[in-house]
Amino acid sequence: MPFTIEIGDITNEVCDAIVNAANNTLLGGGGVDGAIHKKAGKELLEECKALGGCKTGRAKITKGYNLPCRYVIHTVGPVWRGGKFNEENLLKSCYIESLKLAEKYSCKSVAFPLISAGAYNYPKAEAFRVAVKAITEYLNIFDDYDIYVKLVIYNTENLTDVESMRLLVKDIDYFTAMSVADSNPGENNRKFLYERNRVKNDTMYFYCMSDLEKKLHNASETFSEMLMRKISEKKMSASECYKRANISRKLFSKIKNDRCYKPSKATVLAFAISLRLSVEETEKLLQTAGYAFSNSTHSDIIIKYFISKKNYDIYKINEILFSFGEKLLGE
Repeated sequence: MPFTIEIGDITNEVCDAIVNAANNTLLGGGGVDGAIHKKAGKELLEECKALGGCKTGRAKITKGYNLPCRYVIHTVGPVWRGGKFNEENLLKSCYIESLKLAEKYSCKSVAFPLISAGAYNYPKAEAFRVAVKAITEYLNIFDDYDIYVKLVIYNTENLTDVESMRLLVKDIDYFTAMSVADSNPGENNRKFLYERNRVKNDTMYFYCMSDLEKKLHNASETFSEMLMRKISEKKMSASECYKRANISRKLFSKIKNDRCYKPSKATVLAFAISLRLSVEETEKLLQTAGYAFSNSTHSDIIIKYFISKKNYDIYKINEILFSFGEKLLGE
């Protein structure tokens, strides 16, 4: 049951259902609501007229009409009034109720916008946090229901708390420098090329190494074999492992049944996070698939940083990777 985050236009999403951040009348409005109604055509408005509106925190479903999706799930988010009027629970309910409808109508893929973060003035960083929490909590409940969920962000400005990100970036910067020193003992005169990776604004950046690669090593134990062994050693169930890795049951079955399966690096790292492996154990798992950590790769530095801190929350890691414009972990 993978969950991913992308920047894009939700009206272009080809999936079973997209979610509309609607108002209580369901008769269209501005922002994503207006864009969905405009692209879907007049038939959507006619069907919405027969629904009798929708309460805040609830959801209703219609056909997709001219949109590249089968259904539109309309949900009404709360207006931000300082956070003292049950806004968080109402916003969380929007995601839960929408996913319940998606399940009821056998949807295998659904795309959400960032609900209430536009005209309803919900702080984007907080709206993003609630969205990730609600979606992941819902997905982790089920073993038998496979669904692909995407959070489509139209504009990432002010998505993440600037101060906390700045502190994290500073810590990653220090971690990177220490990693370089550890991997190059005695080379005090060597000159390294650094590149500046700016994220969102000029105060949020970190320097990382370029032109630094680790040699890959062959391993007699394949990725599939080591993965299954580690799951057994950790006394985890298969479903617990692939859920925590943000991997679908279908892909996990392929890996399990093919000892020579060649996974992507993101998949390997997702399982390392799920299994709560150390940096050294993660490196060995990477080697079985022909990969290695590199101090010249931004995503590797970030992931290695989280592992070194024993922070194995894959959704938090993906939030940071997304903020830095890097590929997310999982399927």
